[in-house]
This record gives sequence, C-alpha cells and structure tokens, in this order.
Amino acid sequence: MPVKTSKAFLTVLGVPESPQITGFVSPVMEGDRMELTCKTSGSKPAADIRWFKNDKEVKDVKYLKEEDANRKTFTVSSTMNFKADRSDDGAVVSCRVDHESLHSSPQIAMQVLEIHYIPSVKIIPSTLWPEEGQSITLICESKGKPLPDPVLWTKDGGELPDPERMIVNGRELNIHMLNKTDNGTYRCEAENSIGLNSAEYVLIIRDPNGYPGPTGTDHAVIGGIVAVVVFVTLCSIILLGRYLARHKGTYLTNEAKGAEDAPDADTAIINAEGSQVNAEEKKEYFI
Repeated sequence: MPVKTSKAFLTVLGVPESPQITGFVSPVMEGDRMELTCKTSGSKPAADIRWFKNDKEVKDVKYLKEEDANRKTFTVSSTMNFKADRSDDGAVVSCRVDHESLHSSPQIAMQVLEIHYIPSVKIIPSTLWPEEGQSITLICESKGKPLPDPVLWTKDGGELPDPERMIVNGRELNIHMLNKTDNGTYRCEAENSIGLNSAEYVLIIRDPNGYPGPTGTDHAVIGGIVAVVVFVTLCSIILLGRYLARHKGTYLTNEAKGAEDAPDADTAIINAEGSQVNAEEKKEYFI
C-alpha cells in the first residue's frame, strides 16, 4: 500500500512563574518616592503585567521584556513609580500577570502599603456662640501615623489659667461657667515620631443681654436698608423741587389774550399783544 503522511504544527506554551513584588520597604514616609517592581519568568509568549491600587488600574508604568537563556521563554517585569501620600496608607497594591496558558485565571501578587505621616489637627467647638455662664467643649481632632501622643492644650501661649474650670479630658477641653476672662486663643498640639502639628481656636464670650451675632447682623441689615430708602426719597424730593422751580412761569387768561372773540389761536395771540397793558390782573400762575 502507498504510504500517506500528514503534518501538524505544535506550539508549546511557557507558563509564567508566580509574580513577585520587590522594592517595598515598610514603613514609607509621606512624600517619599516609591518604586515597586513586579517580575515573572518562563512565559512563552511573553506574559502581560498590569498594576492595580485598590482595584483601580494604574496606567503610568514601565514594561520590560527579556529573552531567557534558553531563547525559548521570556522574563517580563513592570515598574510602578509614585509619591507616597497619607491617602495611600492601607491601600492594597496588586500586580496581575495575564497569559493564554493560565486559562483566564491570572496570577496575582499583592502588597499592603504602610505610610507614616505627621498629624493633622483640627479644633471643633461644641457651640458657635458661647455665652457667659454657659459651658463649652473644644475637641482636638488629630490624625496621624503612628498615632499621636496625648494632645497639649494652651491658652495665649501659656498654660491654662484656671484648671478648676478648664478641665482636659483626653483630647477634649471642657470650660465651665464661661466669663469674659476666658476670651483668647486656645491652641492644641499633637505630636508623633514623624513631627508636631497644631491648630488654634479664638474663643469670644458673648454677653447674653446684648445682641447675639446673627440677630445683630439682621438689625444692621434692616437699618442699612431703611437708611438707603430714606436717602433715595430725599434725593427724589430735592430733584423734583429743582425741576419744578426751573419750569415755573405765567400765562394769560383767555380774556387777557383776547381769545374770546378770536376765530383761531394765531389771531388771539395777535390781539393779545395790544391788550396786555391791562391784563396784569388777569394773569394766572402755575408751578
């Protein structure tokens, strides 16, 4: 029997090794540059590497492909470079390797970021319009990593003048029975191993018998509106008086003008020219 043959082309896929992330040193200080590299070897054809930060893909990365020593497979790497920010603390950075040999099941390497930063400080008052005799609580809200030490309260650059009424409870400053002597600038300081930060709050005690802030503002606005209306009215009266004064004049009655027997206005005017001698008593005035 004659011999029959057929040919087939065989493609052997190289399965990429599990990726690894290098370049991360914990912790990272806020503001420092971070350079993370993800690398995998043994892929054929070359594998694809993608970066994600909290499930959001990072596009601005560098990609490098190198042929292995066997000249059959490839080693690929990708580098992500960014500036550390406090918002990145606790973020999960992942490197994903996609390849046709993985059957839609990519290999993933992950790294949790740890960013250390100086505390941020903010003072929150319990009331915006404190009055004499009342109490107020100033809350010092501080965030930082590592966690800041207990906060320090001062008034006008010195210690709190009345510890019996000004009581510090953790991050809160409670001032009881407010009076005018409590007016001033209160400062809250928070410190950790990275640095120190502070915030200030100016306390102004209001007299309960006086006008409170919002009402006083309303009175001022109403008074201003009334003053504008009065001013506009006076200006209108003055301008109207000046206009009427400039246009004041006289005219002769029909009888003085000789209009009683005149057939038309022109004749009446001509007749009036000779009869104005005795017409003084017949003048009428208008304003």
